[in-house]
Amino acid sequence: MQHQLDLRSNGNIQTIRIRRVWSRKRPRDFLKTHLTPAKKRGGASCLQQGRRDRRLSSIMAELQAAEVCFHLFICHHGLWNHLAAELIKFNKPIIIRPYCSDTEDVFGGYDSILDDSSLLAKLDDAAHTDAVDQQDLRTVQPPKDSVWKQSCKDNITDSILNDLGDNLFEDLPASQVQFQEQIHEIVKRSRLQEGQSTSTPFRNSDKTTEAEPERTMEDKNKARRRTDQLKRLMLGNAAAPSNVSRTVVLKEAVVSEEIGVAMQAMETVSAETTDLGPFFGLPSKVKELMYKLRGIKNLYDWQEVCLNLDCVQQRNNLIYSLPTSGGKTLVAEILILRELLCRKKDCLFILPYISLVQEKVRGLASFGLELDFMVEEYAGSKGKFPPVKRRNSRSLFIATIEKAHSLVNSLIESSRIDNLGLVVVDELHMLGDGSRGAIIEMTLAKLLYMSKTTQIIGMSATLGNIRDLQMFLGAENYTNDFRPVQLKEYVKLKDTIYEVDPKEEDCFKFSRLLNYKYSSAMQKVDPDHIIALVTEVIPTHSCLVFCPTKKNCENVAVMICKYLKAEFLQHREAEKAVLLRELRDSGNGSVCPVLRKTVPYGLAYHHSGLTTEERKLVEEAYSSGVLCLLTCTSTLAAGINLPARRVILRSPYVATDFLKRSQYKQMVGRAGRAGIDTVGESILILQDKDRHMAKTLMCAPMENCYSNLMHDGGKGILSLILSLIGLNITTSLDQIRDFLRGTLLHVQQKQLCVEKSLWEVVQQSVDLLKAKDLIRSDAQTLQVTKLGKATYKGSVDLTYCDVLYKDLSRGLEGLLLNSYLHLVYLVTPYDMVSQCTPNWMIYFRQFTLLSVAEQRMSAAVGVPESFVARKAAGQTVRKDVDMVAVRRMYLALVLFSLLRETNLWSVADRFQLSRGFVQTLLSSSSAFCSCALHFTEELEELWPFRALLAELTRRLSYCVKAELIPLMEVAGVMESRAKQLYNAGYKTLTHLANADPAVLARTIENLYRKQANQIVASAKMLLNEKAAALQEEVDDLLTTPSDLPHLTHLT
Repeated sequence: MQHQLDLRSNGNIQTIRIRRVWSRKRPRDFLKTHLTPAKKRGGASCLQQGRRDRRLSSIMAELQAAEVCFHLFICHHGLWNHLAAELIKFNKPIIIRPYCSDTEDVFGGYDSILDDSSLLAKLDDAAHTDAVDQQDLRTVQPPKDSVWKQSCKDNITDSILNDLGDNLFEDLPASQVQFQEQIHEIVKRSRLQEGQSTSTPFRNSDKTTEAEPERTMEDKNKARRRTDQLKRLMLGNAAAPSNVSRTVVLKEAVVSEEIGVAMQAMETVSAETTDLGPFFGLPSKVKELMYKLRGIKNLYDWQEVCLNLDCVQQRNNLIYSLPTSGGKTLVAEILILRELLCRKKDCLFILPYISLVQEKVRGLASFGLELDFMVEEYAGSKGKFPPVKRRNSRSLFIATIEKAHSLVNSLIESSRIDNLGLVVVDELHMLGDGSRGAIIEMTLAKLLYMSKTTQIIGMSATLGNIRDLQMFLGAENYTNDFRPVQLKEYVKLKDTIYEVDPKEEDCFKFSRLLNYKYSSAMQKVDPDHIIALVTEVIPTHSCLVFCPTKKNCENVAVMICKYLKAEFLQHREAEKAVLLRELRDSGNGSVCPVLRKTVPYGLAYHHSGLTTEERKLVEEAYSSGVLCLLTCTSTLAAGINLPARRVILRSPYVATDFLKRSQYKQMVGRAGRAGIDTVGESILILQDKDRHMAKTLMCAPMENCYSNLMHDGGKGILSLILSLIGLNITTSLDQIRDFLRGTLLHVQQKQLCVEKSLWEVVQQSVDLLKAKDLIRSDAQTLQVTKLGKATYKGSVDLTYCDVLYKDLSRGLEGLLLNSYLHLVYLVTPYDMVSQCTPNWMIYFRQFTLLSVAEQRMSAAVGVPESFVARKAAGQTVRKDVDMVAVRRMYLALVLFSLLRETNLWSVADRFQLSRGFVQTLLSSSSAFCSCALHFTEELEELWPFRALLAELTRRLSYCVKAELIPLMEVAGVMESRAKQLYNAGYKTLTHLANADPAVLARTIENLYRKQANQIVASAKMLLNEKAAALQEEVDDLLTTPSDLPHLTHLT
C-alpha cells in the first residue's frame, strides 16, 4: 500500500489529495514480505516510520511557503492526523473532504475470495514458509554477539496469525473490524490452550531438547489448524448473502468513518469552512446539474472572476453591473446554492414581477429536489408569514418586491432574521422606481440594521451614481461590459441606416441604404419601412418590434402580415396550428381576432392586454421558434428574457414620453441570442424632429438612481417609521434617526432634502402617524396602536388604512353572507378605481340582475339603484354620491361575475373591458384580499372576516372550478393546462408529483419534455413543502416544553 500526494491549484485555493492506493491484484509475496527479517525488507516499523516522517517533512516544506487555504481529501487516518497537526502549526485554514475515487477499489480484493482463490493459496504458502523458517532457526543458531536493536526488533513468530493481526489489518476499514476481532479471538484461545509455552525459538540459547522433534510436529499441526480455520472464516465472510455489493457497503463505511475523523479534527482546528467541493466551493453534482438542467457546461470568464472576488469569498456585500443578457443571474444562483448547501442558511431572491418569480420557482425546483432544499413562492396571494420553521432543511424564498418586505418583517418579528444568510436583489436600480423603489430600500435598510451576518448581492444596470448605492449597502462594485453576442446599434432616418458611433461628431456613421422596393400603396401604409426591416431576418431568424402603445402593437402586427409572402404560411405550419388550438382552449373556445390573423404567418403581439395564459403560450412559441416575430411594448424588455437576432424600436417614445437611456439599453439588450447568433442588431426608427434628442440619448451618461422614500408625499418614510416602531426596532426619535443613517435617503439627503432637513421630515412624519392614530407616545417611548400594527402587518397603503377599517367595520353591521358580492366589494382594490370608467348602460343592466338582498347591500354602501338608472338614462344627478364607491361597485360586479362563471373572456366581453385588464383586476383583488386578511387578524373586532377572507383569497387567486385549484397551485400550470391534466387522470397534486415526465409529455398535447420535467419538479417541491410543514407541526406538538414545571420547582 502507498499514499499518493496530489497538489492542485484553483485560483487562491490549494488542494491536497492524499490517497491510499491498493493494487487490484496483490503480489504473491505480499504475506511473505511480512515474514521476512527486518534487515532484508528495509527495517520494518521504525524504517517505515522514518520514511513517513521524511515524506511528511517534504510535504510540509512545500506547503509552508504557500499562503493558501488547504483542502484535505482524506483517505488515510494516520497520515491525515500527522499532516493536520503540521498544518495547524502554520495557522493554515483547512478544508476537509473525504476522497475516494469512483473508479478505485480501495479494498483491493477483500471481497473477491469466492472468485479468486489466490489469497487462500497465499495462506498455504505463508504457512509452509513459516514451518521452513522455524526449522532453519532451530538448526542454525545466530552468533552470540548479535546485537538486536530494541527500536527495530524483528519479532518472528511461529504463526502467521500474529502477523496478520498486527500488520495486515493496519489499514483495514471499519467494516472489517468484526472479521479482524474473530481472528484475534482464535489466536487468544490457542494461546490459552497452550498455557505459557511458546514456540518462538530461544535465540540466545545453544541448547536443544530431546522433545524438539515432537514439539515441531505439534506446532505444525496447530499452525495448520489455524490456517484452515482462517480459510473457513474468510470463505464464510465472502459467501455471506447480501442484497448490496460488499464493495459498495465497505466504501460507504470507510467514507463515513473518515468523515467522522475529519469532523473531529476540524473541531480541534476550529477553522470555519464553507467549502464542499471543486465547483466554486460546491459539490461536483451541482456542476452536473447545471449541465443536465440548463445545458451550461462552462462559465464565462467574468462569472468566474466575480465568484472568486475577495469580497464574495469573505461574504461582503456586492453590487455587480453588466449589460442585459450577460449572464448575471447564474452568478447569483451559484451564490444562493453555496449559502444553502455550505452554510446551511436560508436565502431570499427578490424579483420585480410575479411572472419572473413563477419562472424562477419552476427553474430552481429541480435543483431543490436534487440538493434537498425547499423552494417557496412569495407572489400575489402566495406565501406564509412568518415562513414555516424547518429543522432539517433550508429554504429559498423567491419573492416579489412587496412580498419580500413582508417576509423580512415577519422574520424580524419572530427573531429569525439571522437564519437568512443571503439576499439577492434583481434589478437593484429599481430603487429609483417610485413606491416600489421605496419598498426595496425599506427592506434592505432593515436587513442592514438587524442582521450583521446576512450578505446582500445586488444585480443592477449600469448607473451614473453607483457610488451612492455602494455607500448605502456598504458594498463593493464589480462592473463588466461583457455580452455573449456582439451588439451593433443602428438608427434609421428615411431610407438610410446609420451605425451608432459615439466617436463620430454627429454620433451616427453611414452604414447602408435600404434595398426594398415599395409601391406607393405600401409607402402610405408603412412609411417607416418596418416590413423591409423585418423581412431581412424572418422567418429564418427572430425579431422583436417595440411599439410605443398597446394598440400600435396590434396594428403593426396586422400590417406586416398583409405584405408577407405565402411561403411564410408554410413555415412550421403544423406547430402554428397547435398554437392556435391552445389559444382557443385557453379562451374557452375564443381566440383573439388579431392573433387568429397573425399566428399563421408566425407573428404575434405581446402586451398587458393579453391574459397570463395567452402571454405564456406566445412566449413559449417564440422561444421554440414557432413564432419568428413579436410586436411588443417596453414591459417585455423588463420581464422574461426573450432575445432576438434583430430588435427594432418603432419609435423613441414610450406612450408620449421620450425614452430614457436605461429603457433604451434594456430594449436593445435583447438583441443577440447566446449560442445561436454571432451578432445582434438594434435599429431605432427616427423622424427628423427627434434626431437631436436621439443623439443625446445615445451619447448621454447613464441615469442616476435616487431614493424614493420621499416619493408621493413621503409615503415611503411614513410606512418605514410605522413598521420600525411596530417591530420594536426603534422606540424613540433618536433611534429612528440612528436607523435612517443607514438608508439611501441619508446618503443623498443633500440632493433630496433641500426644503426640509431629514430630521424635520422625521419629526413631521411621527406627528402625522400620531394624528392618524397609528402610533402613540408614552413618556419618551413610541408605541404602535392596534390599527398601526394591522396596517404594517397587512402591508396596507397608509392612504387607505383608515378607509379600509371603516369599510370593514361598517360591513359587519349588515354583512351579506348568502352572496360573495359584499365580500368582493370590500376587497376590491382602491387603487384600481381610477383605472376604469363605468359604462352606465352595462352597469344598470348588471345591477338589475342582482337579487333584492344584493341591491339592498349596494344601496348600503352608497350605490342605490336610482342613481345608476338615472346615469344610464343620461339624466343629471344632483344628489351627492361618493363616486369612488360607485366605481368600486362596478369593478366588484366584474369580479362577482367572474366568480360565478369563471370565464374571463365572456366577462370581459360583457363589460366591454380588455381581458388583460380583467385579469389584472382579478390578480390585484387576490393580493389585496390577502392583505385585508392579515389586517383583520390583528384586530379582534374584525374576527368574523378571518375565515371568510381566507376562502375568498383562494377563490380569487385561481378563479376556476374547485377541482382544478390543486393543480393550479403548481407554478406554471394555467387553467387550460390544468384541464388537460385533470382530463388525463392527473386530478391531484400527488398524482402530478408522482407522474413520469416522459409519459406526461406523450399524454398531454403540445407539452414538451422540458416543460413536463419542470411541472413534475414543481409539483414534487410543493408536495414536499406541504408535507414538511405538517411534519414540523407534528414535531412541535410532540416536543416536551423546555419550561415544563418540575418537582423541584413546586417544592
